Amino acid sequence: MSGRTPARGPRRDGVDPVARSRARRRALQAVYAWQMSGGSAPHVIAQFAHEQAHEAADLAYFEDLVRGVIKHVGALDAALREFVDREVGQIDQIERAALRIGAYELLHRPDVPYRVVINEAIDTAKRFGSEHGHTYVNGVLDHAAAAWRAPEVQAAQRR
Repeated sequence: MSGRTPARGPRRDGVDPVARSRARRRALQAVYAWQMSGGSAPHVIAQFAHEQAHEAADLAYFEDLVRGVIKHVGALDAALREFVDREVGQIDQIERAALRIGAYELLHRPDVPYRVVINEAIDTAKRFGSEHGHTYVNGVLDHAAAAWRAPEVQAAQRR
């Protein structure tokens, strides 16, 4: 599912795919840092916000992802349990962060197409994770999307 480069510049709906992609990369790093050391969402966001500004990332989207994952982590992990082969806490830290962000987007951001969520999670896992971690992330989120966004997935399969 991966391999496409986001379009340059904002779309008609005002979303800049490149800025969103950068926001997801930073969110993965922030969620990873939070998983490793804990802390509050505002503290974690403050650690990464300065870098966000210099990278021309979508700061509001970055903050939504980080706040959303931290706020809903228990529910996200519970929702993911159906699709993983071990306890969520035993999944590699990078892959766990990518899965949590992907799960948050699939469950709480219906404005983002499921294919975009999965592609971005794969890309961030490839960039920061273990050699084959992205294939695990792909498999888990693909199954989760089929369950959580069944009408959208079925419509895409009919096309």
